[in-house]
Order: sequence, then structure tokens, then C-alpha cells
Amino acid sequence: MSTDDALVRAERAGASVPGAAVRPALAEIPNYLRDYYHWAYLSPVGRAVFDHPLIVHGILWGNYLRLMQAALEEVTPGSRVLQTACVYGHLSARLAEHIGSDGHLEVIDIAPIQVRHCQRKLDRFPWAEVRVEDAARLGDRGDYDAIVCFFLLHEVPEDYKSAIVDGILSRVAPGGRAIFVDYHEPLRLHPLRPVMTMVFSLLEPFAKRLWTREIASYASDASAFTHTKETVFGGLYQKVVFQRPE
Repeated sequence: MSTDDALVRAERAGASVPGAAVRPALAEIPNYLRDYYHWAYLSPVGRAVFDHPLIVHGILWGNYLRLMQAALEEVTPGSRVLQTACVYGHLSARLAEHIGSDGHLEVIDIAPIQVRHCQRKLDRFPWAEVRVEDAARLGDRGDYDAIVCFFLLHEVPEDYKSAIVDGILSRVAPGGRAIFVDYHEPLRLHPLRPVMTMVFSLLEPFAKRLWTREIASYASDASAFTHTKETVFGGLYQKVVFQRPE
């Protein structure tokens, strides 16, 4: 048994593991994650293969740095920030560097194997913490100046999308922002449209819904926020920012 497998079993059993505040009641892996994404997120092999900036850059057709910077520019240095999944690449480290030691970064993920791996990435940032928590059932740890949801919504079923968006918006502090970066419907003549249609059909069964539904429509009360949407790369990606009034 690998070290990561042992940690996963220990955390699912509720054992305490240094570096991650485990909440056993929230740590059960959802069926959709086991059924569709085990190979990518619950397997040490998948983690080793995919967690490289160059791989992520390739998966996003050369737009990874551009999209990451688009998220970072919405976050104020020195602020309290929540990142709602341990995404592959170096977004977490860049966020920690961006907010600096006067800020505080919390990263959550439902998969203990991802939490352990992200903790290693952030060991050099004492103002960052990583814990097991379900983005669809956020605990009450106060409000945040910024919440970053980076390519999470396309991977979850519709009911999870609604729960995640509502949960995130409920934790935005007055004057704070929720930043969603994800897929979007590309232009009709976009050369990658048929390619992405095939990729979604084979590997991402919940992604194409973002082609036909606005992220704001998943919010129970979007009117409580001002929100903006930008698209890039021929419409294939979007950034949606909700801001709560002061």
C-alpha cells in the first residue's frame, strides 16, 4: 500500500493526520467523483501524471497562466481567501504568494489524497492551510474577502453546482468577491468546439451544461450581488465575478 493510500484510509476512518484538519462527517467521497474521476483525482498515478503546470497548460490549450492571472487579479493582497478545490498546477502557491503573509489562505477538497498533496505544496507558507471539506457543504468558519472556484463547477452534477454556488456566495464578506473560472460555450465556428464536445462526452459528463446555463443561474439570490462575466479564447472559458455590496 502506498503512503497516500494509507493516508486516505486513515483520514476516511477519522484519524488525525498532521497538516490537515479532517472533518470525518464531511469527508465521504461523493459517488460522482468515484464513478467518473477516480482515475484523475483519487489515484496516486493520476495525481502524479496530471499535477504539473505544463500538463495543465496543455489541457487548457495554452491558457492556464492567462486564466490563473485572471483569477489572481480579483484578489487583494493581505485578504482572507478560500480556494474551493486543490486544483492541479501551482494556483494555490501563487495565491499564497499573492496575498502575502498579511493574508490567510484556506484550501479545501473532498479528497484526502488531494489535501495531503496540496499541503506539501503550501508547506513554505505558514499563512496557508489545507483541510478536507466538501465545497457543496461549507462549514461556518466566517466570511472571506475572496473565494476562488477554479474549474470545479464543470466537474460536478447540477445539484452540486447549485449547492457550491450558493454555499460560496453565503460566505462572501461585505465588499468581498467570489471568482468562478471555468468552461463556457465557444463560438459556433471555434475549431476546438468539436474536440471539446468529444472530450466532454468521454471524460467530463457534467461539463457541457455550462455551455447552456449561466453560472449566475445556479445562485438562489444572485440579485444580492453585482456580477460580471468575461469570456476568453473564443468563448471557451469564462470568468464570472460576484461582488457583495459593502
